[in-house]
Amino acid sequence: QVQLVESGGGLVQAGGSLRLSCTASGRTNINYAMGWFRQAPGKERECVAAINWNGGSTYYADSVKGRFTISKDSAKKIVYLQMNSLKPEDTAVYYCSARASPRLWVGSADYDYWGQGTQVTVSS
Repeated sequence: QVQLVESGGGLVQAGGSLRLSCTASGRTNINYAMGWFRQAPGKERECVAAINWNGGSTYYADSVKGRFTISKDSAKKIVYLQMNSLKPEDTAVYYCSARASPRLWVGSADYDYWGQGTQVTVSS
């Protein structure tokens, strides 16, 4: 079992930046693929970024390419999502996820562990 806790959400004006953090605890001696998902009211949960176990492969949704960056600090057991040039349509609850697998995964059904989510609100 691994526990995930997100932090760093908040209210920001359009064009601003936020950095989300996901701290893992528990059984962290296994290599995990990690993902950041978001869910806006009335919409399905979507993967915005994912990273494989060693950080060598990443995925970004088209809507965030060039604006968001996913990274991981394995020593600290933290995964980050740097979000720049934020838009009102980025407003959502953002979730961190993990799967005990070396490869990259982008489907919500692919992940076994989830954080509680952190709200990101971008005002126009």
